[in-house]
Amino acid sequence: MWVTLVILLLVLWTLPWKAVALWKSAGNKQLAWFICIFIFNTLAILEIIYIFGFSKKKPAPTA
Repeated sequence: MWVTLVILLLVLWTLPWKAVALWKSAGNKQLAWFICIFIFNTLAILEIIYIFGFSKKKPAPTA
């Protein structure tokens, strides 16, 4: 029973990070990052590194 709970918690932790990282890598046209994030399950470590380290920052619009 506890194994199921741990797996469920890990899935709930990983999915939002993976979704954001895939969204950003697709939007930035970074195919290599998209493929790596899609294929490898690193319990959100790779996704967090990409989001905070390698995704491009979009400049704020000027009026």
